[in-house]
Amino acid sequence: MTAWIIGHILATCIGISLGLIGGGGSILAAPILIYIMGVPAQSAFAMTLVIVGTVSIIGAIPHWRQGNVNLKIAALFSPTAMLGAYLGARATFLPIVTPTIQLITFGLVMLIASISMLRKGANQTDEFDEIVELNSEDNEPHKYRWLAIVMEGFVVGIITGFVGIGGGFLVIPALVLLGNTPMKEAIGTSLIILALKSVTGFAGYFGHVFVEWNLLESFTAVASAGILIGTYFTKFFLPKDLEKGFGYFVLVVALFILIKR
Repeated sequence: MTAWIIGHILATCIGISLGLIGGGGSILAAPILIYIMGVPAQSAFAMTLVIVGTVSIIGAIPHWRQGNVNLKIAALFSPTAMLGAYLGARATFLPIVTPTIQLITFGLVMLIASISMLRKGANQTDEFDEIVELNSEDNEPHKYRWLAIVMEGFVVGIITGFVGIGGGFLVIPALVLLGNTPMKEAIGTSLIILALKSVTGFAGYFGHVFVEWNLLESFTAVASAGILIGTYFTKFFLPKDLEKGFGYFVLVVALFILIKR
């Protein structure tokens, strides 16, 4: 019972994270399900896709009302991301892929995510903004930029399907730097993309793994409340101010998973 309560309190944090910085939800969801709720790794990754996908679409609603969703960019990024997510999920059933391999991959992706967050939160904010400004002034044809977005969508989709990580730490920079999308708009748009690729990612798992539906429903409901809270507080906080602290937390969790695996 204690584990159930703690797990659901932490589920609120999943939603708050997605609402505030547009990512981190799946990074939190899988470890909570595995190490606190006792769900097998492969099932946890599949359930994570449902939880984060549902929470993302709910969180996208207030972002939409605030004008922070770019459907054109979402339509460009999503198809290859959805295909990648399905293929990534199906790849987990290959004979050479074990739960240990999935956990190690998950830990390594978390490690990369934490480093990315720490670098952006520390000394690259001004540089990041300068690059965005330069891109917006660039009059060169954008075809290569759009191609890069499509290709990154596919790669991030594979990661999503394989270990349940939404890849907000990769999607948001791609939208900002390659799509000239303002930061808050990139966060709102990334939620739409995450929701769509979560659908196909879960489709790749469905029927092949055990799903604890009662836990999935309660976890999703609590996380959904969290994202509404997080989205509300975006009025008072800048995502870049929060990423550094969250990055340290993700780093600790990543090292824990890699050591324990």
